[in-house]
Amino acid sequence: MDFASIYGPLDKQACMYFSALTIFFFIVLVFALFAELFYLVKNYKNVTGKHVINGILILFNMFIAYFVNRLLYNMCSRSLA
Repeated sequence: MDFASIYGPLDKQACMYFSALTIFFFIVLVFALFAELFYLVKNYKNVTGKHVINGILILFNMFIAYFVNRLLYNMCSRSLA
């Protein structure tokens, strides 16, 4: 058994993992944004500050997940170029 094959560097195709996660989290971010806007428009009379803060935190979390995976994809693809 060769340890280089287990622990050695991966090829550029391994970066597609981060690319797929970037696309996934971007789609989730867009859906979360539209869901939050739809909720706010539909229930504009009963919206509380707590709901707005929760919605902002969820959107921020989705943006961070998207951004981190985008950053990791760029780092991966450029380091293996």
